Amino acid sequence: MKENYYRQVKLPSGTVHVYAGPSLYEALDYKVFEMANNNLQIPNGVYMSYTPDVHVGVGTCIGTTAVWNSEDGYVSPSIVGSDIGCGMRVHLTNLHKDELKDLKLRKKLVRTIEKYLPVDAHTRGHFSDIRLETVVKKGLHGLPKKYIPDGYTPRKAKSLTHVESSRFGFDENSLNRLPENVWHRSHRQLGTLGGGNHFAELQSVEIAEENRATAEAWGLFDGQVIVMIHSGSRAWGGSVSQLCGSDIKRMMRAEGMGTADPNLLFASLDHPLAVQYTDLMYSALNYAVVNRHLIAYAVREAGKDVFGSKFELATLYDLMHNYAWEEDTEKEGRRVFVHRKGATRALPANHPDNPEPYATTGHPALIPGSMGTSSYIMVGADGGKANYHSICHGAGRIRSRSATKRLVTVDEFSASMRVGMEDEVVVNQRSLETILDESPQAYKDVDQIIESVVGAGLASVVAKCKPMAVIKGV
Repeated sequence: MKENYYRQVKLPSGTVHVYAGPSLYEALDYKVFEMANNNLQIPNGVYMSYTPDVHVGVGTCIGTTAVWNSEDGYVSPSIVGSDIGCGMRVHLTNLHKDELKDLKLRKKLVRTIEKYLPVDAHTRGHFSDIRLETVVKKGLHGLPKKYIPDGYTPRKAKSLTHVESSRFGFDENSLNRLPENVWHRSHRQLGTLGGGNHFAELQSVEIAEENRATAEAWGLFDGQVIVMIHSGSRAWGGSVSQLCGSDIKRMMRAEGMGTADPNLLFASLDHPLAVQYTDLMYSALNYAVVNRHLIAYAVREAGKDVFGSKFELATLYDLMHNYAWEEDTEKEGRRVFVHRKGATRALPANHPDNPEPYATTGHPALIPGSMGTSSYIMVGADGGKANYHSICHGAGRIRSRSATKRLVTVDEFSASMRVGMEDEVVVNQRSLETILDESPQAYKDVDQIIESVVGAGLASVVAKCKPMAVIKGV
């Protein structure tokens, strides 16, 4: 029953809509409702919800969707998140999982990927010939042609079409707000993963029988090896968030605005500081989609080294889960300004906002699990309209990084990665201790998260993707 996966929680400042199964709901920290109550104090709010992976963040919970009318709305850097444009990308190979059965081959592939994809926080990316200014202004359209592998066959090209957005327009004068050191650092980081929960992972596909036709229309097949990527806008987005957030915080203090949480920042959409933030946020969205594209480019080059010229890596989809933008609402036919922080847009078949290649099927919604657990490829359902077509963005943390390091042993982590077994999930890190805070024990059960999304009628599963090897940044 759908009602088991949805609740309206009435708080002193308004109502938050919570999508979560009974056990996930009962386990929610009371602080998520404190945060919701603060968020609901921002004027003129239309709607706010939590997805089942919700957990406490800075100013706003990860797993939040918050909506205002465009004509009298607000923008909140806190409800976008510091890693602006952080999101997911999946590419399809022409390999079957049996071709990667050999543990030594998986390890060789991981080592080769590391040659092309820097994983150390201070290592420069391999794309110094790309002009950063062009990328942040034009997104994927700002890349030199050599980095668009299918750009020479426009009818077959997927790099520019199989994405949530390939370019965000904005007032480019806003770029003057960012100092030279931000430009320099961000240029060095193009095509790099970053640390924390960012990764590039090789996975094998299991198609869900009820959506087999959709899966096959997307080019998926059982046993197929795919590449899933999770990364964002690196120093560029972080600097936008920090600099614009500081500007807005000073304005709020001067005008006597705010809530009980000093980290909850907001400004009316027509305020000059809000306009500046929104413009620079779009530049960070451009950076983020390019960054994920270049990570995939690096994996492609490594794949060709290992498997030869026959290796293929076609784009399935790229999407974001930390952003805010305007949408047309299906409810009243008005423009709304939607924030998603740790939430994924999942549109059903025939929704007008689907990219053209996915107009009749709905687009892939890409949901990563925790390291060592399955990830999912989903498609939106018509019932998602009630939640502005937002679903989860992953498993969601249940422990802080410090608590995970205290409570989880390396042996437990090793067992979850099946180290020493034939189906070991190969990790590029020399010691699991260095990434212990990203162990599966730090996260909620992703299967329960997916069950809640499906049970609430927001989306359905197209494929379950089991990990084979993962490349983590440090």
